[in-house]
Formats: sequence, C-alpha cells, structure tokens
Amino acid sequence: MTSKAPGPACREDSCFLSLAILSSLLLAGYKVRSCYLVCYDVSNDKRLRKVFRVLRDYGDHLQYSIFECQLNASDLIRLRTELAGIIHHLEDQVLFVNLGPVEGRGERVITSLGKPYAWVDSPCIVV
Repeated sequence: MTSKAPGPACREDSCFLSLAILSSLLLAGYKVRSCYLVCYDVSNDKRLRKVFRVLRDYGDHLQYSIFECQLNASDLIRLRTELAGIIHHLEDQVLFVNLGPVEGRGERVITSLGKPYAWVDSPCIVV
C-alpha cells in the first residue's frame, strides 16, 4: 500500500490499475459514451462538498450522493482523476456502476419504493 503524507492514501490496485485500463481503452479509440451511476460515501464534509461540485459538472444529481453521468473513456479518466485527488482512499468510497452504452438505451426509466422519485430540474446547493 502506498501512502503520501499528509495527503490521502491510494492503493495501487484500485486507483492506478483502473486508470491504466481506461487509458488503454482511450488509446484504442474507444469513443462510445456509457451511462454510469456514480455513488459516493465520503466521511468528511469538506471532501463531500468537493466531490459533489465535481460530479455536478459531469452528470445529473439523482439523489443524495448519487449521480447519473454519460461518459466516454476520456471523460471517465478525467472524472476518476479529479475524484482521486479529493477523496481519502482509506476512508471514502466512490462507486462507478456502468449501465451500458448510451446509444440505443431509450429514455431514462427510474422507479422507486417508498417516496416517489421526483425529477429535480433546479441546482442543488450544498453548504
């Protein structure tokens, strides 16, 4: 495990290997946009706000700590790199759930249990 003081620690297998795979896809001309659910659990309020602000530039805020992002390989590399510089790799977690290619997906269908899902078309403010 590699750790830089005083900044966040980063495990080579979870951070750099994934970026290497994504880089190879980009170099191979992989331009297809995929839809991702990006979910995060950040234990520090300051880092939480920073993660929210970054993700707001990449996708739609669906629910607390959940964004839907349509990303090509270079967008995904850029997003993961930005988030890797914010989170503490031993305390925080960001999950990227690939929902498949955007092309041919049709309209977004979101169902819910409990409170009904309501599309929010206004900016969210995090203080």
